[in-house]
Amino acid sequence: MKFFVDTAEIDAIAELNALGMVDGVTTNPSLIKKSGRDIIEVTKEICDLVDGPVSAEVTATDAETMIAEGRKLVKIADNIAVKVPLTWDGLQACKTLTDEGHMVNVTLCFSANQALLAAKAGATFISPFIGRLDDINLDGMDLIADIRTIYDNYGFETEILAASIRNANHVLESARIGADVITAPPAVIKAMINHPLTDKGLDAFLADIKAANIKIL
Repeated sequence: MKFFVDTAEIDAIAELNALGMVDGVTTNPSLIKKSGRDIIEVTKEICDLVDGPVSAEVTATDAETMIAEGRKLVKIADNIAVKVPLTWDGLQACKTLTDEGHMVNVTLCFSANQALLAAKAGATFISPFIGRLDDINLDGMDLIADIRTIYDNYGFETEILAASIRNANHVLESARIGADVITAPPAVIKAMINHPLTDKGLDAFLADIKAANIKIL
């Protein structure tokens, strides 16, 4: 499974990237706003930092302007994936940009039918939003499973990019089902290492080391 980091904070990306935990990055206007920086400037810096796809989202809602924005965004770096919404205009932009050889991430997916349309339009990535479905008492993992089944049935090459990841269990279940990618905030990725028995075991080791006055250096 590939890990994308869902942030525009350079320091957070660099920390995880140094550990080999970054296969790509997803951004959006809200994340760029939090960074307090120019969208082109910060996106270029992220692209220079990581080798994998960096999703940069369009701001328009009509196909013509989305395509124009996408063409501008892909000039930032070779690893840009243009992120477009899952609307008819978004699918039109996806088809055009894909045909031109660009990566496209179709976002705001909440149904398997939507995911099927995105795959037909040539999307590189489909981003089903797990957490937001959980918020309205639907199981986001059911959507991941449905998309996985449909894509496997017909050999679609669109990668399932599980998004709106809220916790480590979302990552685990996405991996079990077979999502190709997850995108999560740095805090969620780092939380995957936590386990009370690890903490308890380490405390016991440290107590024994202290009692035995063991030193290596």
